[in-house]
Amino acid sequence: MMSEAELKSLITLLDDDDPEVFEHISAKLLSLGVEIIPFLEMEWGELKDFEHQQRLENIVHQLHYNELFFHFNNWFKTGDHDLLEGMYLIARYRFPELEKQSIVSIIEKLRLDVWLEMNYELSPYEKVRIINYVLYEVNGFKGNVDNYHDPSNSFINQVLESKRGNPILMAVVYILIAQKLNIPIYGVNLPQHFVLAYTEEIGRSNVGMRFNDIEELLNAEKGKVLFYINAFNGGAIFTKGNLQHFLTQINIDARPDFLVPCSNLDIIKRVLRNLASAYEKQNKSQRQQDILKLLYLLGEPPLTDFKAS
Repeated sequence: MMSEAELKSLITLLDDDDPEVFEHISAKLLSLGVEIIPFLEMEWGELKDFEHQQRLENIVHQLHYNELFFHFNNWFKTGDHDLLEGMYLIARYRFPELEKQSIVSIIEKLRLDVWLEMNYELSPYEKVRIINYVLYEVNGFKGNVDNYHDPSNSFINQVLESKRGNPILMAVVYILIAQKLNIPIYGVNLPQHFVLAYTEEIGRSNVGMRFNDIEELLNAEKGKVLFYINAFNGGAIFTKGNLQHFLTQINIDARPDFLVPCSNLDIIKRVLRNLASAYEKQNKSQRQQDILKLLYLLGEPPLTDFKAS
């Protein structure tokens, strides 16, 4: 580890007008990892020149991003694809110091609110009505129609705080609560509007459900969809016929994969596509490129026919 004096010297040289010197110093600082961030942030306040500050800010951002890229790669490669962990990693792009427990605590509070109202002898429709009551009426969650394309709609911590989100983030909150109660509700990767599916139950409390294993779900009888849920619109329930009619209205063929549950990996990719699109609309090209790199890491080109949802 470098001494503080050596780090100070490197920070001073960041202001050099020679591109080669700047690139060399940047590479050196980046090689030192996130451990130097607290020192860099402290030194930032001592700088008088705006451009010098901007260069140091960019180094700090890149250090955070490199660490995030590493953790995203691990999340992808392990194959478990835990949904909450994936959403937490996305939020850390904008909030690198975010603690996961702050998200877990809010989700757990919502889960408990629903559990206190829940009776597992109820029908699937009655269970959904209870979730809807707790989520939308008691806690005031609502689709963000006023700022639909705002990047904040893609960060779960901000959605949980503001209680406003786009279709897919509202669906993610719904999924996390339902699955913690062993209620078989999954995401459906519908073009232009992400929705939910309530699938066949396998027992009184659905013990043994493997919510991350979408292949097991689709290859079993319990993968049968009973009905669909619009989390963006107060948890409205609709049928397969309603869904097919929607696809007809937007001139899209009702492909089989548009009608069945999707994987957590599909959800994370779609959230990232929405976030990249949001940054593009704000002309924040560097942030857009950061998100596109994460999409490539997850094994899929970012260009799709899906609109923000």
